[in-house]
Amino acid sequence: MDRILQDISAVSRKLEGMDSAMVALTAETRSMRLDIAGFQSQISGLDQRVATVETQVASWTDKDQELLHLRSRLIDLEDRSRRNNVRLLGFPEGIEGTDMFSYLWETLPKLTEITFHPPLEFQRAHRLGPKRQNGNGRPHPIIVCLLRHMQARQLLQAARMQGPFRSGALEIRLSADFSKETA
Repeated sequence: MDRILQDISAVSRKLEGMDSAMVALTAETRSMRLDIAGFQSQISGLDQRVATVETQVASWTDKDQELLHLRSRLIDLEDRSRRNNVRLLGFPEGIEGTDMFSYLWETLPKLTEITFHPPLEFQRAHRLGPKRQNGNGRPHPIIVCLLRHMQARQLLQAARMQGPFRSGALEIRLSADFSKETA
C-alpha cells in the first residue's frame, strides 16, 4: 500500500508539473494568437497599400502613354510651324552687314538661279547663337522664315537638285529647319 501511495504521489507530482507546463503552454499559445492577429492586420494593411500602389502605377502607365502621344503631337506641331523656314549654312559671320533682309533678298535668287514671282518676302531672318567675336570657327547658320511656303519649297528643291551652291570660295548649303527631335 505504501508503494501504491508513493506511486500515486509521484504521479501527482508529475501531474502538477504537467499542469504548470500546460498553463505555460496556454499562455504562450494565447501570446502567439495575439501575435498572429497583429500580423494578419499588418498584412491586411499592406495588401491595401499594395493595391493602392498598383492602381497608381497603372495610372502612371496610362499617363506615360498619353505623355508620349502629346510629345509626338508637339513635335509634329513644331515641325509644321517651321515648314516655311530654310536653314542657310556656310555664310560667313558678318557678310550680311547690318541688313540681313536686303542681303538675302539679293543673294538667294542669284545663288540658286531662281526667279521668284512675286519676289522673296521674309517674315524673319536671323543667325542662330551668339555672334562670334573672333570670327574663328564654323559660322552659325542663318534661319530664314519665308512668307510663302512655295518659295521655301522652291529653295529646298533647288538645293536638293543642285547640291551645295558656290559663291566665290564659299560653299553654301540649304536645308529644311526641323525640330531637334526630328533632325
